[in-house]
Amino acid sequence: MGVTPIRPGQLAGVPLGRGPAEPIIEIDHVSQVFKTSSRRDHTALSDISLSVEEGAFVSILGPSGCGKSTLLYIVGGFVSPTSGTAKMKGKAITGPGPDRGPVFQEFALFPWKSVLGNVMYGPLQQGMKPGKAETRARALIAMVGLTGFEKFYPKELSGGMKQRVALARTLAYGPEVLLMDEPFGALDAHTRTRLQNDLLEIWERDRKTVLFVTHSVEEAVFLSDKVVMMSRSPGCIREVIDIDLPRPRRREELLLDPRYQKYIVDIERMFDDSGDNELPS
Repeated sequence: MGVTPIRPGQLAGVPLGRGPAEPIIEIDHVSQVFKTSSRRDHTALSDISLSVEEGAFVSILGPSGCGKSTLLYIVGGFVSPTSGTAKMKGKAITGPGPDRGPVFQEFALFPWKSVLGNVMYGPLQQGMKPGKAETRARALIAMVGLTGFEKFYPKELSGGMKQRVALARTLAYGPEVLLMDEPFGALDAHTRTRLQNDLLEIWERDRKTVLFVTHSVEEAVFLSDKVVMMSRSPGCIREVIDIDLPRPRRREELLLDPRYQKYIVDIERMFDDSGDNELPS
């Protein structure tokens, strides 16, 4: 599993010195330019090339405004790149699709549907019979630890519970890739830690490909196989760091592991070297 920056002259998805890779996501020389309110051009991303192998857990990390979320939205098909291409399993991404499941900080649950109704929505839209959709939804609700809350509505749930529902709803329609944009950023520290642990347990079970945007160095190191460190605006890939830590991961064990501490210290220093005044969370 892994993600590899593509060097000049290198075929997309074929890392130098290795045999042919089988990427699920290919980003080839992608740049993104937006028009500001004053009609000036703002370059959010500059010449991004990346190859992500199937089953990898990859975090995208960098200062505010470096284009992390924009890159995720391009892979999701919500934004079309100004130049370059993004592909999913060899096919150009032209819009959102059920093969890519977004889980964003804004929970985006249907307020008029119960927990069960929210999680059933995707399978029903895909044509699954109601009985089978309910069985699948209840299994996922149990997996995210919300058994007993099936009839609750979003307004009756805490922030952490809403995010669990959002994750279950996304998993319900079976995407191959999870696109997660700071999904735990608005939660308190205790809830955030619990959901990080839950996410890793789910990932260990299913091994879906995950692209995870975060401001938190600790979160990126704890969760990921690879960390893609981006520069400040205009965003480009500064470095890709292999996180060589054992799995399954246990936080209490990692806190005693000097390798874990070194990853955090070294990546924190990259923030300091970036010239960005905002400290990572």
